[in-house]
Amino acid sequence: MQAEQKIVQMLTAAVAVQATDIHLMPKANGYLMKMRSGGVLSKSESFSIREGERLIAYLKFTASMDIGEKRKPQSGSFRQIVNGLPLSLRISTLPAVPHKESLVIRILPQEHVPHLSELTLFPYSASKLTALLAQPTGLILLSGPTGSGKSTTLYSMVQHCASVLNKHVITLEDPVEKQQDAFVQIQVNEKAGITYATGLKAILRHDPDVIMVGEIRDEETARAAVKSALTGHLVLSTIHARDSAGVIGRLVELGVSRHEIHQTITGITAQRLVRLCCPSCGSVCQPDCTQETRQAIVCELLAGEELLRAVKEVTGHSEGERRQTLKNELRKGVAYGFIASEEWTRWHAGEADISQKQR
Repeated sequence: MQAEQKIVQMLTAAVAVQATDIHLMPKANGYLMKMRSGGVLSKSESFSIREGERLIAYLKFTASMDIGEKRKPQSGSFRQIVNGLPLSLRISTLPAVPHKESLVIRILPQEHVPHLSELTLFPYSASKLTALLAQPTGLILLSGPTGSGKSTTLYSMVQHCASVLNKHVITLEDPVEKQQDAFVQIQVNEKAGITYATGLKAILRHDPDVIMVGEIRDEETARAAVKSALTGHLVLSTIHARDSAGVIGRLVELGVSRHEIHQTITGITAQRLVRLCCPSCGSVCQPDCTQETRQAIVCELLAGEELLRAVKEVTGHSEGERRQTLKNELRKGVAYGFIASEEWTRWHAGEADISQKQR
C-alpha cells in the first residue's frame, strides 16, 4: 500500500473514534501507531521499520518539513479532507535513539465552531462563560491539560463575541488552528518579524474590541496579553495550569505582578474533557461500539469575589481553604449518571499521580 493511501486510512480510523492525536513511535524492530481518543492513548497498529520511515517521510514532505533532517525536532502542518471533513493536521517530530524519529499528528477538525451550550456538560457553565464575554475589558484565561478542549472552548467564545455581540475580533495564533470567516486571524511568523509582541502592537492599532492570544507560554506572551488588557480591550487566551487558582501562580512565575493580575483578570476557568455514558454500552464506549463517542467539557470558574480571594490566597495576602470545585463538578456528573464511574476513576488517578509527583 502506498504511503498516501495508508495515511488516509489512518486518518479515517482516527476520525471514526474522534481521536485528537496519532503517534508513530519507534521500537527496536519497527514502529508502533497509537491513537489518543477521549484522553486515552491506545495501541492501534504496528509497522516494519521501512514502512514507518516511509510514512514519516511522506508526512514530513507534505508538511513542508526537511525530510533529510532527523537530528533536530521539526514541526509543520497541512490540510486534508477525510470523508468530506476538512482537517488541519499539525506534525511534530523528535529525534529518537538510535537514528530514528518519533512523530505525532495533532488532528484539528475544521467543522463549524459549536456554541458554548453544546460543549459544556452543565448549562450553567455556558451561561457563566457567556456572561464574562459581555464585559468590555479584562483578561479571561482558560486552563487545563493538553487535550482538555481549551482551543475549542476559546474559539466558541471568540465566535460568540464576533457573531452574537458584533465585536471586532482579531486573533494572534501559533499556528492558526481553525480558519474562520467571522474574525481576523494572524499567525505568528518569526521569520517575517511577526512575534507575539510585534503582532499585538500592530493589532492594537487596528481598532479591535476583542483580542485572542492562542496561548500564554512564556514571559513574552504573558506580558503582551496583560498589556493588551490594560489598554482597555477584552483579551482571551489559554494557559497550562492544574486548576483555576494555579493559573494565578503561573502568571506570577511569568513575571506578572499582583497589581496587574488584580487590574486585568476578570475570569479564570479550569476544564477537563470527559467521556459521557453511552446508551448502548451503559458506560464509556467500548472499542466495538458503533455509536459516536460523546464527550463534554466540565469546568470550574473563578470570577468576582471568588477570584479576588484566590488572588490574595495565592499571592500570600490571605489564608483560605483551596476549593475543589472541578472535582465537585465531576462528582455531580457521576451522581446524575452523565459520567461513568470508570471515567471518574481515570481522572482521579491522574490527579493523584500529579499530587504525588509534586511532593
